[in-house]
Amino acid sequence: QVQLVESGGGLVQAGGSLRLSCLASGSTFSFNAMGWYRQAPGEQRELVAFISRSGSTHYEDSVKGRFAISRDNARSTVYLQMNSLKPEDTAVYYCNTVPLLARVSWGQGTQVTVSS
Repeated sequence: QVQLVESGGGLVQAGGSLRLSCLASGSTFSFNAMGWYRQAPGEQRELVAFISRSGSTHYEDSVKGRFAISRDNARSTVYLQMNSLKPEDTAVYYCNTVPLLARVSWGQGTQVTVSS
């Protein structure tokens, strides 16, 4: 069973930076595209960035130019470097496969709070 453990969130002022990490157990990591999702209070969970097995990246428009996703297949870890953070980036951030797979459960997520 694949387990996902996110870390690196915190409280930061607008304009600041954070680097999120997601450690994925299980042997399927290197065979899947991986993404970072976020869920703000009262909102639906949304995909903000994903990276393919080969390393090509894709970003939701609101984070383009500010966020950078990367992966280390040897460490089964995916990262999200977040720069120029805005209050509207405040959310719980999760990693998961793209597309979602029934056998992969969500982790606990990591809270990112950006103060104005």
